[in-house]
Amino acid sequence: MGNGRDGSDGAPEARERSETGGWTPARTWVAGIVSAVLVAGIGVVFTSWYNAAGTDVVDRISGAAPVTIGHVSVETGDVPLALRMPVTDPDGRRVLLGGHVTPAERQALLTRHKAAPIGGTIITVVLTGRRAGVRIIDVKPRVLAREPRSAGAYLGANFGGEVSTVEIRADLDAAAPRFTTRKEPDVRYFGRKQIDLKKDERVTLSLEVEAGQAYYEFDLLVTVLADERSEQLVINGPDGPFRVTGKVRDFRSFYSKSDQGRWALMPTDQVCELFPKAKRC
Repeated sequence: MGNGRDGSDGAPEARERSETGGWTPARTWVAGIVSAVLVAGIGVVFTSWYNAAGTDVVDRISGAAPVTIGHVSVETGDVPLALRMPVTDPDGRRVLLGGHVTPAERQALLTRHKAAPIGGTIITVVLTGRRAGVRIIDVKPRVLAREPRSAGAYLGANFGGEVSTVEIRADLDAAAPRFTTRKEPDVRYFGRKQIDLKKDERVTLSLEVEAGQAYYEFDLLVTVLADERSEQLVINGPDGPFRVTGKVRDFRSFYSKSDQGRWALMPTDQVCELFPKAKRC
């Protein structure tokens, strides 16, 4: 009886080498060389493809947004603010009137009382393209809440000069708010002009938003065209929705802003100069 696994005299491994004439090691060596060459070739092709277009494909597959938000700010330094509720609690008055208060504490107070620029504000947004061939086809304010104008407290501003304005503006009191130019208030700005972005290219938008008849909370809705498909991006302010309010004739309390950045109770004569129809006048 043989010693092989199949009952034969020789081991299968030995027979295989005999039948192929001893070429198995040589063929394995040649196959390894060919595989290495193929892998090297594919690697060059893959690297060239990835550098040219692969990152876009990977971004699309991973669901990465075609545009990202790099920066959002609201101009409030030289703009008077209105609070929806007066500051009555001791800690709130300490933050509002105190000198040793951190910017974070003061901002938290403004957010808590829904501080809104009076009459209008300027929003600055920096957007970055994350794919090749991205086009911003529309930007519009979307009203989230419309309520009576804020009258809780008036926070004055230090005017160091003229209040800046920008070319693109939107009036939230309109039935369908949209950005236009001052020269052509009836023509939608982004209906005529669109913004093309390359990958990693940035664009800065300065947008003026106005209101007179109500208090508004709103965001910005950006429509982006990428890969022949439109997507929407929502932009909020640093502390939530953007806010703006119309001016009222009277407030429950009045404060003027000092050079140190804090507020102080406004004298009656100054109140009456700014708001001649206030009750105390």
